[in-house]
Amino acid sequence: MYLCRMSKENSPLILGTERISKLLTQYAIPAIIAMTASSLYNMADSIFIGHGVGAMAIAGLALTFPLMNLAAAFGSLVGVGASTLVSVKLGQKEYEGANRVLGNVLILNVCLGLLFTVIFLLALDPVLYFFGASDITIPYAREYMQVILIGNVFTHMYLGLNSVLRSSGFPRLAMFATLASVVINCILTPLFIFAFGWGIKGAAWATVISQVISLTGQLIHFSRPKQLLHFQKGMCKLRSDIVKGIISIGMSPFLMNLCSCLIVILINRGLKEHGGDIAIGAYGIVNRIIFIFVMVIMGLNQGMQPIAGYNFGARLYPRVTEVTKLTMKLATGVAITGFLLCNLFPTWIIRMFTSDLELIKVSTFGLHIVFAAFPIVGFQMVATNFFLSIGQSKIAIFLSLTRQMLFLVPCLIILPMFFGTLGVWMSMPISDLIATLLTAVVLIRQFKKFHTQQMA
Repeated sequence: MYLCRMSKENSPLILGTERISKLLTQYAIPAIIAMTASSLYNMADSIFIGHGVGAMAIAGLALTFPLMNLAAAFGSLVGVGASTLVSVKLGQKEYEGANRVLGNVLILNVCLGLLFTVIFLLALDPVLYFFGASDITIPYAREYMQVILIGNVFTHMYLGLNSVLRSSGFPRLAMFATLASVVINCILTPLFIFAFGWGIKGAAWATVISQVISLTGQLIHFSRPKQLLHFQKGMCKLRSDIVKGIISIGMSPFLMNLCSCLIVILINRGLKEHGGDIAIGAYGIVNRIIFIFVMVIMGLNQGMQPIAGYNFGARLYPRVTEVTKLTMKLATGVAITGFLLCNLFPTWIIRMFTSDLELIKVSTFGLHIVFAAFPIVGFQMVATNFFLSIGQSKIAIFLSLTRQMLFLVPCLIILPMFFGTLGVWMSMPISDLIATLLTAVVLIRQFKKFHTQQMA
């Protein structure tokens, strides 16, 4: 009954039969467009703040990254876990189960979003000072985060439903939802900053309003009974088996973002101690540039996820291996492109964000070092996402934690003691290199296991 309601193009069943290259193109391109647009928005946001508010405002924005990562951690806990669970259930043809996942996504995002908002609005200033704020930068960080936290529930719902939308056979609609948010954001941000004079707070309001508008479109889509996945009576009741499944799968990206929060705190505090507010501002710019290429790779990962998840659920292991290897090749190409651009045109890229000469100098220095090992980052990101896509969250968690906690944290603690600001910047490429070597060993073992299972 469900299948007749869907067109062949949007049916998840083609994930097990269509050519892998065609599927990856169909699913990844919309995701890449959406993620790239999102990263370009973040870049444009920083540009508007840098030129419209000032260099210290960029430093203030950089101080919000740990809190933003923490919010993203809770969002990914539900979104990534639910999208993988939906893909696997569709591969197993458990359509009612997939619908129940949709309902639980909605409730979990509301509950976690509200809890996060209340806690951090009450303790915002102490948290920001702990993140490395100074009396100069905290007003900017506070104004920005107060607005973002007010809209946090809508952000969680928007991101969670977009993940389910993509996994349920509508990658283009997920792309359009993101694009709509980005376009509205890019229109409202300069309007609020330059025309209304709202400063950095204007950029935050633009973010919240644009996501609310996109969320409205998602809610309309899932309210249509003709869709395979749609809101139904009683589906929003939390079910322990679904919640456990979502959390167990989503725990890896949750811990990854949680670690990212800790990492950014250590980076900001290290840079503040050895380089001051201007060094934190430089990291804010470098982080935005990295974000562009990381988002493209994440778009590839999002395109791979439903394909790998469905075929793993259907026990079509050669197709899982094929889509993973193809995604790795494309991600490595993206990472190499980022490496070349940032080494050939660093100053030109930095000048897009600021005209402050000291900030340009420090940012260019950091950009060269951070991108030193960037060509291997694509492989590492896809490999970790591969284990998420097939529901092996423990391995994904292990790979995430080793890169962040076992390698990067010790580097951020030890190297600055000997090399100062240089040690902070050096920590990132060194940990990337070691983590990638470990990931390669684990991935090869899993591919061999697939081959054995297929031959049995």
